[in-house]
Amino acid sequence: MNASEPSKAELSVTAQSELFDRSLLMRHRQRALQAAKPGADFLLQSVAGDLEDRLRLVKRSFKAAVDLGGHTGHVSRAVLESGAAEHIVRADLFVADPNLPPPDLVCDDALLPFRDGSLDLVVSALSLQFVNDLPGSLIQIRRTLVPDGLFLATLPGAGTLTELRDSLTRAELEITGGAAARVLPFADTRDLGGLLQRAGFALPVTDLDTLTVRYDSMFALLADLKAMGATSVLKERAPTPLTRQILLRAAELYAENHSDPDGRIRATFAMVTLLGWSPDESQQKPLRPGSAKTRLADALGVAERKLDE
Repeated sequence: MNASEPSKAELSVTAQSELFDRSLLMRHRQRALQAAKPGADFLLQSVAGDLEDRLRLVKRSFKAAVDLGGHTGHVSRAVLESGAAEHIVRADLFVADPNLPPPDLVCDDALLPFRDGSLDLVVSALSLQFVNDLPGSLIQIRRTLVPDGLFLATLPGAGTLTELRDSLTRAELEITGGAAARVLPFADTRDLGGLLQRAGFALPVTDLDTLTVRYDSMFALLADLKAMGATSVLKERAPTPLTRQILLRAAELYAENHSDPDGRIRATFAMVTLLGWSPDESQQKPLRPGSAKTRLADALGVAERKLDE
């Protein structure tokens, strides 16, 4: 077993059925990179800017940093411009971005090629939502970090593309009497925080930032998702694509139920940012019960009273 792979005990904890077709994801990613639609990376640009701001607040310098899944180069540039690292390894997911200089490596973020304790900083943007075993991937990331190393990532959470899910489901039910899953399931913010703790990260933090993007129609949204390489890769997907009739009806329902007064539709992206540290003795720890040296009443400047008073 390679040093960077989780142990059998850890794998048994995180084992689960596969939701996503990773080979299809690779084809979608490659197609999107080759097409390189101008402006299609707006979401990744926004997330990279937010990650840069967060790294500036950390006020730490990390020696060995990795941009995990780093196509477009936005995250790598954000890390360097934040001053958090002098050098960063750009690890493209599956295939190299043909529009950039060659990456340092191409790898699968579901199976990391790094040794235990070899990295000081791992940053990931809009990639880990496609991993089948997210708890296992987080365990691998935590193990690659040195003590007091930092993991920082953003991925879509629950609430993302709810309007699209609603419109497609209602249209398909109306026309065929049944509906298949067409939009990826996204994890809740609280659940993602629990996964950080489960993976062994210290001082875990999760927060949610909702971004609303407006389009002329549902078809413009679908075109952007295709250009991002973010169309559905569900393994248990319907064997046939949606018909023209269903898509046209879904677009009508989208415009009727999720549009602004000017007629443009809304698309919600709920961005969840995860932050966790590799455990280290130097980190702050909660005090042991009963170890306080000052009474709360004294700190508040009030008289202490018994419960029955």
